[in-house]
Order: sequence, then structure tokens, then C-alpha cells
Amino acid sequence: KKIKKMSKERINLIIILTFWLSFFFSVFFIFGGVYFASKGFFGPLPTFEQLENPSQNLATQVYSSDGNVLGTFYYENRTPVEYDDLSSDMINALISTEDERFREHSGIDLKSLLRASIGVFTGRYSGGASTITQQLAKMLFTDVSSSLFERIKQKFKEWFISIQLERNFTKNEILTMYLNKFDFLYQAVGIKSAAKTYFNKLPKDLNLEESATLVGMLKNPSLYNPKKFPKNSLERRNIVLGQLYRNELIDKIKLDSISNLPLIIKFKRINHNDGLAPYFREYLRKFMKNWVKQIKKNDNSHYNIYSDGLKIYTTIDSRLQNYAQEAMKIHMSSLQNQFYEHWRSEEYENAPFDSSLRKGQVDTIILNSIIRSERYRKLKNYKYGDEKIFNIFNKPTKISLFSWSGIIDTLISPIDSIIYNKYILHSGLMSVDPNTGYVKAWVGGINHHFYKYDHVIESKRQVGSIFKPFVYAAAIDQHNYTPCKKFPNVQVIFEKEKWGLKEDWIPRNSNEKYGGEINLKQALANSINTITANLMKQVGPKKVKNIARSMGLKSRIPLSPSICLGTPELTIFEMVGAYSTFVNKGVYISPIFLNRIEDKNGIILEEFSTKSKEVLSEDKAYVMINLLKGVINEGSGIRLRWKYGFKNEIAGKTGTTQNQSDGWFVGMVPNLVTGVWTGAEDRAVHFRDISLGQGANMSLPTWAEFMKKAYEDKSLNISKSPFNEPPNFSFELDCDNLENGFNNFDDDLIEF
Repeated sequence: KKIKKMSKERINLIIILTFWLSFFFSVFFIFGGVYFASKGFFGPLPTFEQLENPSQNLATQVYSSDGNVLGTFYYENRTPVEYDDLSSDMINALISTEDERFREHSGIDLKSLLRASIGVFTGRYSGGASTITQQLAKMLFTDVSSSLFERIKQKFKEWFISIQLERNFTKNEILTMYLNKFDFLYQAVGIKSAAKTYFNKLPKDLNLEESATLVGMLKNPSLYNPKKFPKNSLERRNIVLGQLYRNELIDKIKLDSISNLPLIIKFKRINHNDGLAPYFREYLRKFMKNWVKQIKKNDNSHYNIYSDGLKIYTTIDSRLQNYAQEAMKIHMSSLQNQFYEHWRSEEYENAPFDSSLRKGQVDTIILNSIIRSERYRKLKNYKYGDEKIFNIFNKPTKISLFSWSGIIDTLISPIDSIIYNKYILHSGLMSVDPNTGYVKAWVGGINHHFYKYDHVIESKRQVGSIFKPFVYAAAIDQHNYTPCKKFPNVQVIFEKEKWGLKEDWIPRNSNEKYGGEINLKQALANSINTITANLMKQVGPKKVKNIARSMGLKSRIPLSPSICLGTPELTIFEMVGAYSTFVNKGVYISPIFLNRIEDKNGIILEEFSTKSKEVLSEDKAYVMINLLKGVINEGSGIRLRWKYGFKNEIAGKTGTTQNQSDGWFVGMVPNLVTGVWTGAEDRAVHFRDISLGQGANMSLPTWAEFMKKAYEDKSLNISKSPFNEPPNFSFELDCDNLENGFNNFDDDLIEF
């Protein structure tokens, strides 16, 4: 018994000694390791400046004029938030789950560390000992270790950096930095992006179960991903709720009721193709890539639009942008169905191409489309020969196709997909405040995912009769004509020798009707070619080109009399800016889409302003407005009255090019000018008759749908007032003899 008692005492002594030796060794190991780490024995440490300003990739944010985020540019989609932007549920769930004594320790939780150490020795692991501060230190300043020895060195560095972080930042700042840094997958870096991606909310609006779901992801964002593994995520969410109950932050009733709720997310992966103004944002991205080359930081380095957290304030109004996109969808989906029905008949072998084209010509168009395709370029890069490439193009494969009813995933040959896409009609829209030059809406196409080409700024299409007002403006400016000035409705001849043509040119009216006299108001309202040609012959192409240039048309305009009927190829951006001159009392203001750019701290890096130039006197600009009002009241734009019910003053012009390949409409009210173009990718694809293919049918309805929505939103204050007549205005506008006999003209087709 005595021996047994001595043995037992010795064993207890050994246990006690072992415990204290282990304890002191652990303490020495920890503090010694931290000391050696602080001296740089385990690798370089962050400087004081780096601790004060940890390097992070911050997304550049693009703001609308009404304060909404249009989109972001990023390597990591991270937009930092402040502590006050976080919900209390999120903070409570985070601390309860990840670091219960976060408010008490100084970066290292010795109690948890001791518990973890004992667990390792006894084989009873009861959880990790990393604090939130340590996890932040690991994310900010340490690399992923490749071995056990490297991991031990890294752990010492984490402990030391954690202590430094605790000295330099408040507890609330550390929590905020941690949530701003964490990667929640799907390019959702930081709590703001995560809240948007998984729940379509701001962080401060997350409720308890949503906060618990995101906090649950912190343990392992892949395993507890609510999108990919909803069952795992639900179980983990309920564990987080249990931690909140354990820490007496919710009661049993709340725990049970919320734990029984299903997992509901509103997942939407952030995609540059989605959201508001994707075409504008892509153009802005290209603009910013050039801008950063000109602007330098204090250290003489250039800004990076993907990581420096710039703030770009644009002139785009998110409400008008949304209405413009909705309006285009409403009309273009309807027009597309109309186009399909139009070409449905079997008698049109080459549908949807111009009926006059031979099969060989159609084959050439398809061949050119193949050669321009990304698939062809990739195969060429793989050194494939043309025969093999064309075999691939004729072999069915899985392809996603655009439709207004939704994406079509189908098995189809690439050549058939090219033919399918030839049927698709495209469109573009831009809206500008004529008094400031601010671009308010920019819709570059029907779907940015499938069709990247921007029809606002990149696409140059023949403009047709929307060019005629520049001819009228040149004549009125030079000869002081009034809208009531009459001209004979007869054909005029442009002699080849005098005008430098290959042969005499005699413009025709689209309906071949001639005779009598027509005043300028009637002529522009019904887009009568003979009158426009007469004015061109009086003023000449140079005068017209000069006035067009003064109104912002920078694209090529030939010095040819044919420009009077709209042969130049111009952009929507140019045309809307030019038409704004008429509303802005004859002063051209270059369209502008940026207000200012700030750095991540709100310091203004550049402010933007417009450039203006007087082109017409205020009186003559008002004469042009009066003429363009006639288009809406008496001419090719009259369906805005009888079909869409607009009763306020509107000025505008429709345009239709040869064979109905392009349909245009520019509509104006006192504080908004909006232009719309519609057509197919190839000019050989179009409606066969002008009743369907004219600008009044292809583009005007988009304008009408857009303006209806804009007027319904009273917060926008879109004007319904008349255009302001200049003081002491002397031009005669009341044409007593204005007849209605000419508004049976279909539209304003170019005819040669």
C-alpha cells in the first residue's frame, strides 16, 4: 500500500510538473516566437505605414447623377463599408461565432490558445484559437504556408502583426476591415459585395438569418456556400444562430423560429453584362484606361482603375437609364416578332436578305461573317486550315442564342447560328439634357452579353432624312427664310461638271409626286426630297458641312450634294449632340458623360466641363424648332399624337435610308433630346416595304415608350412646357396656307 501510495504521488507529481513545464514552455514558445518574429527572424514584416494603410484591391465605383452605383471595375469586387454600415445582427453573429472574447483580448486569446494546446496534447480538439484579428493579419500580411515549419513561422508573424493591429486600430475598425477583406466567392469580396450578390441588399439591411448565413461562410466559403451547397449552408447558419443563443444575444423562441426558416437567397452574380448601362460602362472603362495614363499619384505612379478604389461620378440618371432600357425591350421585342412574321413566307429563298440579292451574294455575306467571328480567329490561331475550319462550322455544337423570350441553349452548327443572328434587329439610344450637354441615358444595344458592339458611339450608320435639318439650318442662316417660305415641288438637276459628279444627279421624291408649291414647314414635316435638294443647290455642300461640323458632327461628310438626303454615316452620339443645338438657342454644347473623378479618400482628381459654341442665332434656332414641331404635328412623326397620345410640344425628325436599312428618330422637348437608331447588323437585312421599315415604325416607338415612362416619374421633372420663344422674335411662323395634302408621304427615304 505504501509503495502504491508513493507511486500514485509520484505520478501526480509528474503530471503536475509536466503540466507546468508544458505551460511555461508554451508561454515561452509563444512569447519567444512573437519576440523573434518582431525582430524579423521569420521573414519581413509590414512597416508602420503598411499597418496604417493596409494594401487592398479596391473596386472603382461608377455613380449615376442621382447617387446610385451603376457598376464597378475591379480585380476583386471589393467596396469597403464603414462600421456604421453594418447591422448589429452581423456584428453579433460574427463575434459569437468566430471570437467570443474579441472585445477582451489584445489580438491573441490566451484562454483559447491554452484550450487548443491542451486539446492537441490530449487528443480532444475543441476548436481553433485564431482570433478575428489573427485572421485579418493572415489575410492582409502573410502568405499561404507550404510546410509545417513554414506554418509555425507564419503563425508567429500572425501573432505579432495581430498585436500591432490591435495597437493601431480600434476593435470596430478591425471588425470592419475583416468583413471588407473576406472573399465570399463569385467575385464577391467584402461584405458589401456579398450582401448584394447573395441577398441583393446593403449590409445594414441584412436581417438575422441572412447575417448568420454569411457569417457561416467564414469557416469555409466553398463548403458552406448557400448557392452551391444550400443544405450545408442551412446547417451552418443554424450553428451560428446557436452561438448567438449561447451568448444570450437571442432568446430560445427566436432561435427556434429562425432555425426553422428555409434558406432563401436572391442570388445574382455580379456581371459586367448585366445591370444598368453596360454599354456605357464599357465605353467608360476604355476612357478610364486612357485617363489613368495622364494622371499620377503623389508617388509618381499611375492610378489603376481595378484596384485603387476610384469614384467616378457620371451624368447618367439611373431612372432615365432604366426607362430607356425598358422602352427598348418593349418595342424591339415586338418589332422582332414583326420582322420574323414579315419574312416567314417560303417564297423568299434568301430571307432575311434583300430580295434582289443572288444566292452567291448572300453566301459572300455569310462567309465574311464567318471570317470576322471569334470562333474563326481562334481556329486560325490553332493553325487549322480553311477546309477543317469550315467542317467545324458545319458541325452541330452546343450554342447559346439570344432571344427576347430568354437564352436558347441548343445544338446547332455555327453557320446556322450566324444565319440566326442575321435576323436579329439591333438598336441604340442616347438621351441628353440640351441645356447642360449632360448625357442622361445611354443604351448601346439590345443585349450586352450577346452583342458587344455599341450603337451609340461606335456604330456609324447612314442617317437619312435626320440630316435634312442641317440643310434647312444652313439655308435659314444664310437667307433668313421663314417656315412659310414657299418653293416649287419640282425636281432639280445637279450637273456633273459643276458639282464634280460622275453623272447628273436628279433627286426624286419617294412617291414620285410633284407639282405646286410647298412651304418649308410642309416640306420638312413630310421630308420632301425636292425641296431639300433645292436648298442644297442654293447654299452648297460646303456651307452645310461647315454648319454640321459646328454642331459636333466629326465623322466624314463628303463635299457632295447627295449629303442633303442623308448619305453620311454618323453616330447617335453625334446626332443627338447636334440636335441639342436647336433646343439650346443655337448654342452647341458638346455632350459630356462625366462630372468628376475622386480617389478612394474623396479627393477630387479631375472635374469635367462642357465646351460650347454659338452656331445659330437664338431666333434662327427657334425657327428650326418650329419646323421640327411640324414633323410631329403634321408629318412623319404624327403617330406620337394619334397612337401614343402625346399632347405637349415636341420637335423631332424621322429618318429612313435606302431600302429601309436604317430607321432613325430624334425627339426633343425643352430639357431632353433623345435619339434612336434601329437596323440589322447587315444593311442587306431589312423590311421589304417602307410602311414597316421607316424610322417612324422602327425607332419612334422606342422614343415614345421611353418618354411615357419618363413623364410618369414626376421626380425627373421632364418638361411638358412649350419651347421658349425668344424676346422680340420677328420671323413669321403662322403659315395660313399650310395644307395637309402632303402628309400622305410615307417617310423620308433617300432616293437617287
